[in-house]
Amino acid sequence: MFVVNRAACVGGPVVSLCTALSVSKFSACRCLRSAKRRSPYSSVDSERYSSLVKSVMSSRVSSQTPDTLQAQDEHMYGPVVKASTPSSKQAHRVPKTLHPFLHFKETLETEESESGPPTRIVLNRADTPLVPSVTRILQETLSPSQIFYLERWKKKMVAELGEQGFKDYSQNLFRQGKLFHSAVEDILTSCATRENTNPPETSEYPPEAQGYLESISHVLNDVRAVRATESTVHHDTLNYLGILDCVARYRGVLCVIDWKTSEKPKPFLSNTYDNPVQVAAYAGALNNDANYKYQVEHGLIVVAYKDGSPAHAHQLSSELMLKYWNTWLIRLEECTEQSTQQDGKLLFKIILTVSSFFPNIHV
Repeated sequence: MFVVNRAACVGGPVVSLCTALSVSKFSACRCLRSAKRRSPYSSVDSERYSSLVKSVMSSRVSSQTPDTLQAQDEHMYGPVVKASTPSSKQAHRVPKTLHPFLHFKETLETEESESGPPTRIVLNRADTPLVPSVTRILQETLSPSQIFYLERWKKKMVAELGEQGFKDYSQNLFRQGKLFHSAVEDILTSCATRENTNPPETSEYPPEAQGYLESISHVLNDVRAVRATESTVHHDTLNYLGILDCVARYRGVLCVIDWKTSEKPKPFLSNTYDNPVQVAAYAGALNNDANYKYQVEHGLIVVAYKDGSPAHAHQLSSELMLKYWNTWLIRLEECTEQSTQQDGKLLFKIILTVSSFFPNIHV
């Protein structure tokens, strides 16, 4: 207990003299508390502010909805034009001219003997120097996304292997693919010319091709009646050509067969990129080529693997072939348009060159 002899701290309550306070009742917080802060809105003219709020709330703007705002914007700036996405535009694209996939004629022999050696028409570029190939047309009409991923893959491989290393890698892949195709052609030809004989052993072929041959062994067991191998097809009307790998019956269905090699598994048809379009282009040319007395409506893409793991066989029905045939017609039109534009640019350069030598001539 103690006695306070004078008034308490400034700002606190006044304590009379001789007032006894318990220590437990004493606190310094009241003495240290700062003065009450003034509100920043205390100086605002409340009447004027109130009238401003009332005028805004009572105006027409508050009654507008998103629909009326959009109508007002369209009146001032015009309607909003929504661009269609590239994917939807591409999905509905159709060829300008629908050339037939099949080419039946009254004099055409739709059935011919499937025995004997398969047809093999060698490409003679001297006779068709200006006719583009299927491979070239597909390469020149790659989509921007395909070009992007192809360039990214190339840069990645160059970064890992170097320029020369990537060149050697590409040449080695090409060599392996060539050896593989030659081995398959030899197997199919030997089986077609000799009845009731098993395919030759894979050990008879170069080591680079043996893994691929082991990979497609289960597919070859279902291939019969080989009609053509490594043979040239030419579409006279559309003016393109190609060399197809094989025409044979796969599980009883006559198909244009394309043998592919890959370092990565391709279990789905979508993994094969432009290969279905290529097969449809070959089949359409064959159906139009007078050297072949039959029609082919189906296709088969066989993806072989170097490690000998079972190949993936993607069979194309007649409906799918028609779908990819239309895609091929679009790619063919794109290539023709690009060629026309390039010819126009070349002609323009020639005209400029000529006019520079003869300035008095006005073109």
